[in-house]
Amino acid sequence: MPIVDDIAGLRRILAQSRTIAVVGLSANWYRPSFFAAKYMQDHGYRIIPVNPTYDEVLGERCYPTLAAIPGPVDMVDCFRKSEEIPALARAAVAKGAKVLWMQLGIRNDDAARVANDAGLDVVVDRCMKIEHARILGGLHWAGINTGVISSRRPAAES
Repeated sequence: MPIVDDIAGLRRILAQSRTIAVVGLSANWYRPSFFAAKYMQDHGYRIIPVNPTYDEVLGERCYPTLAAIPGPVDMVDCFRKSEEIPALARAAVAKGAKVLWMQLGIRNDDAARVANDAGLDVVVDRCMKIEHARILGGLHWAGINTGVISSRRPAAES
């Protein structure tokens, strides 16, 4: 089963997928799901939170399930345990998503097979934020985009 793991494929997915349902998105700023979704939102993507715990995350209405989202989504980004992914893959197929993305540390071959058989692109064990920054320019040689142009440090106050 083909899994998208090359730069050209990841670039294509990130360029074509503008609406992302983030399953397991936390409202806690220190959680990886929040950090990644906030980054993607700040880069022009529409984030749709999916988590039955919250009414709203990142200024967007939060839905309890993928099926509850009105309208289409391009990508389903999964921040759930590996054993929960096959059900999410079936829900992504039913929703008409084009991509099933499993975050860092998440891999489920059965879910990948379900999604691939339905024609979805599948990404496993990768962070969308890291891949976006790496491929589309959010990183610089030090690994982060600090926005600092100069190496000069501010003068110490007396």
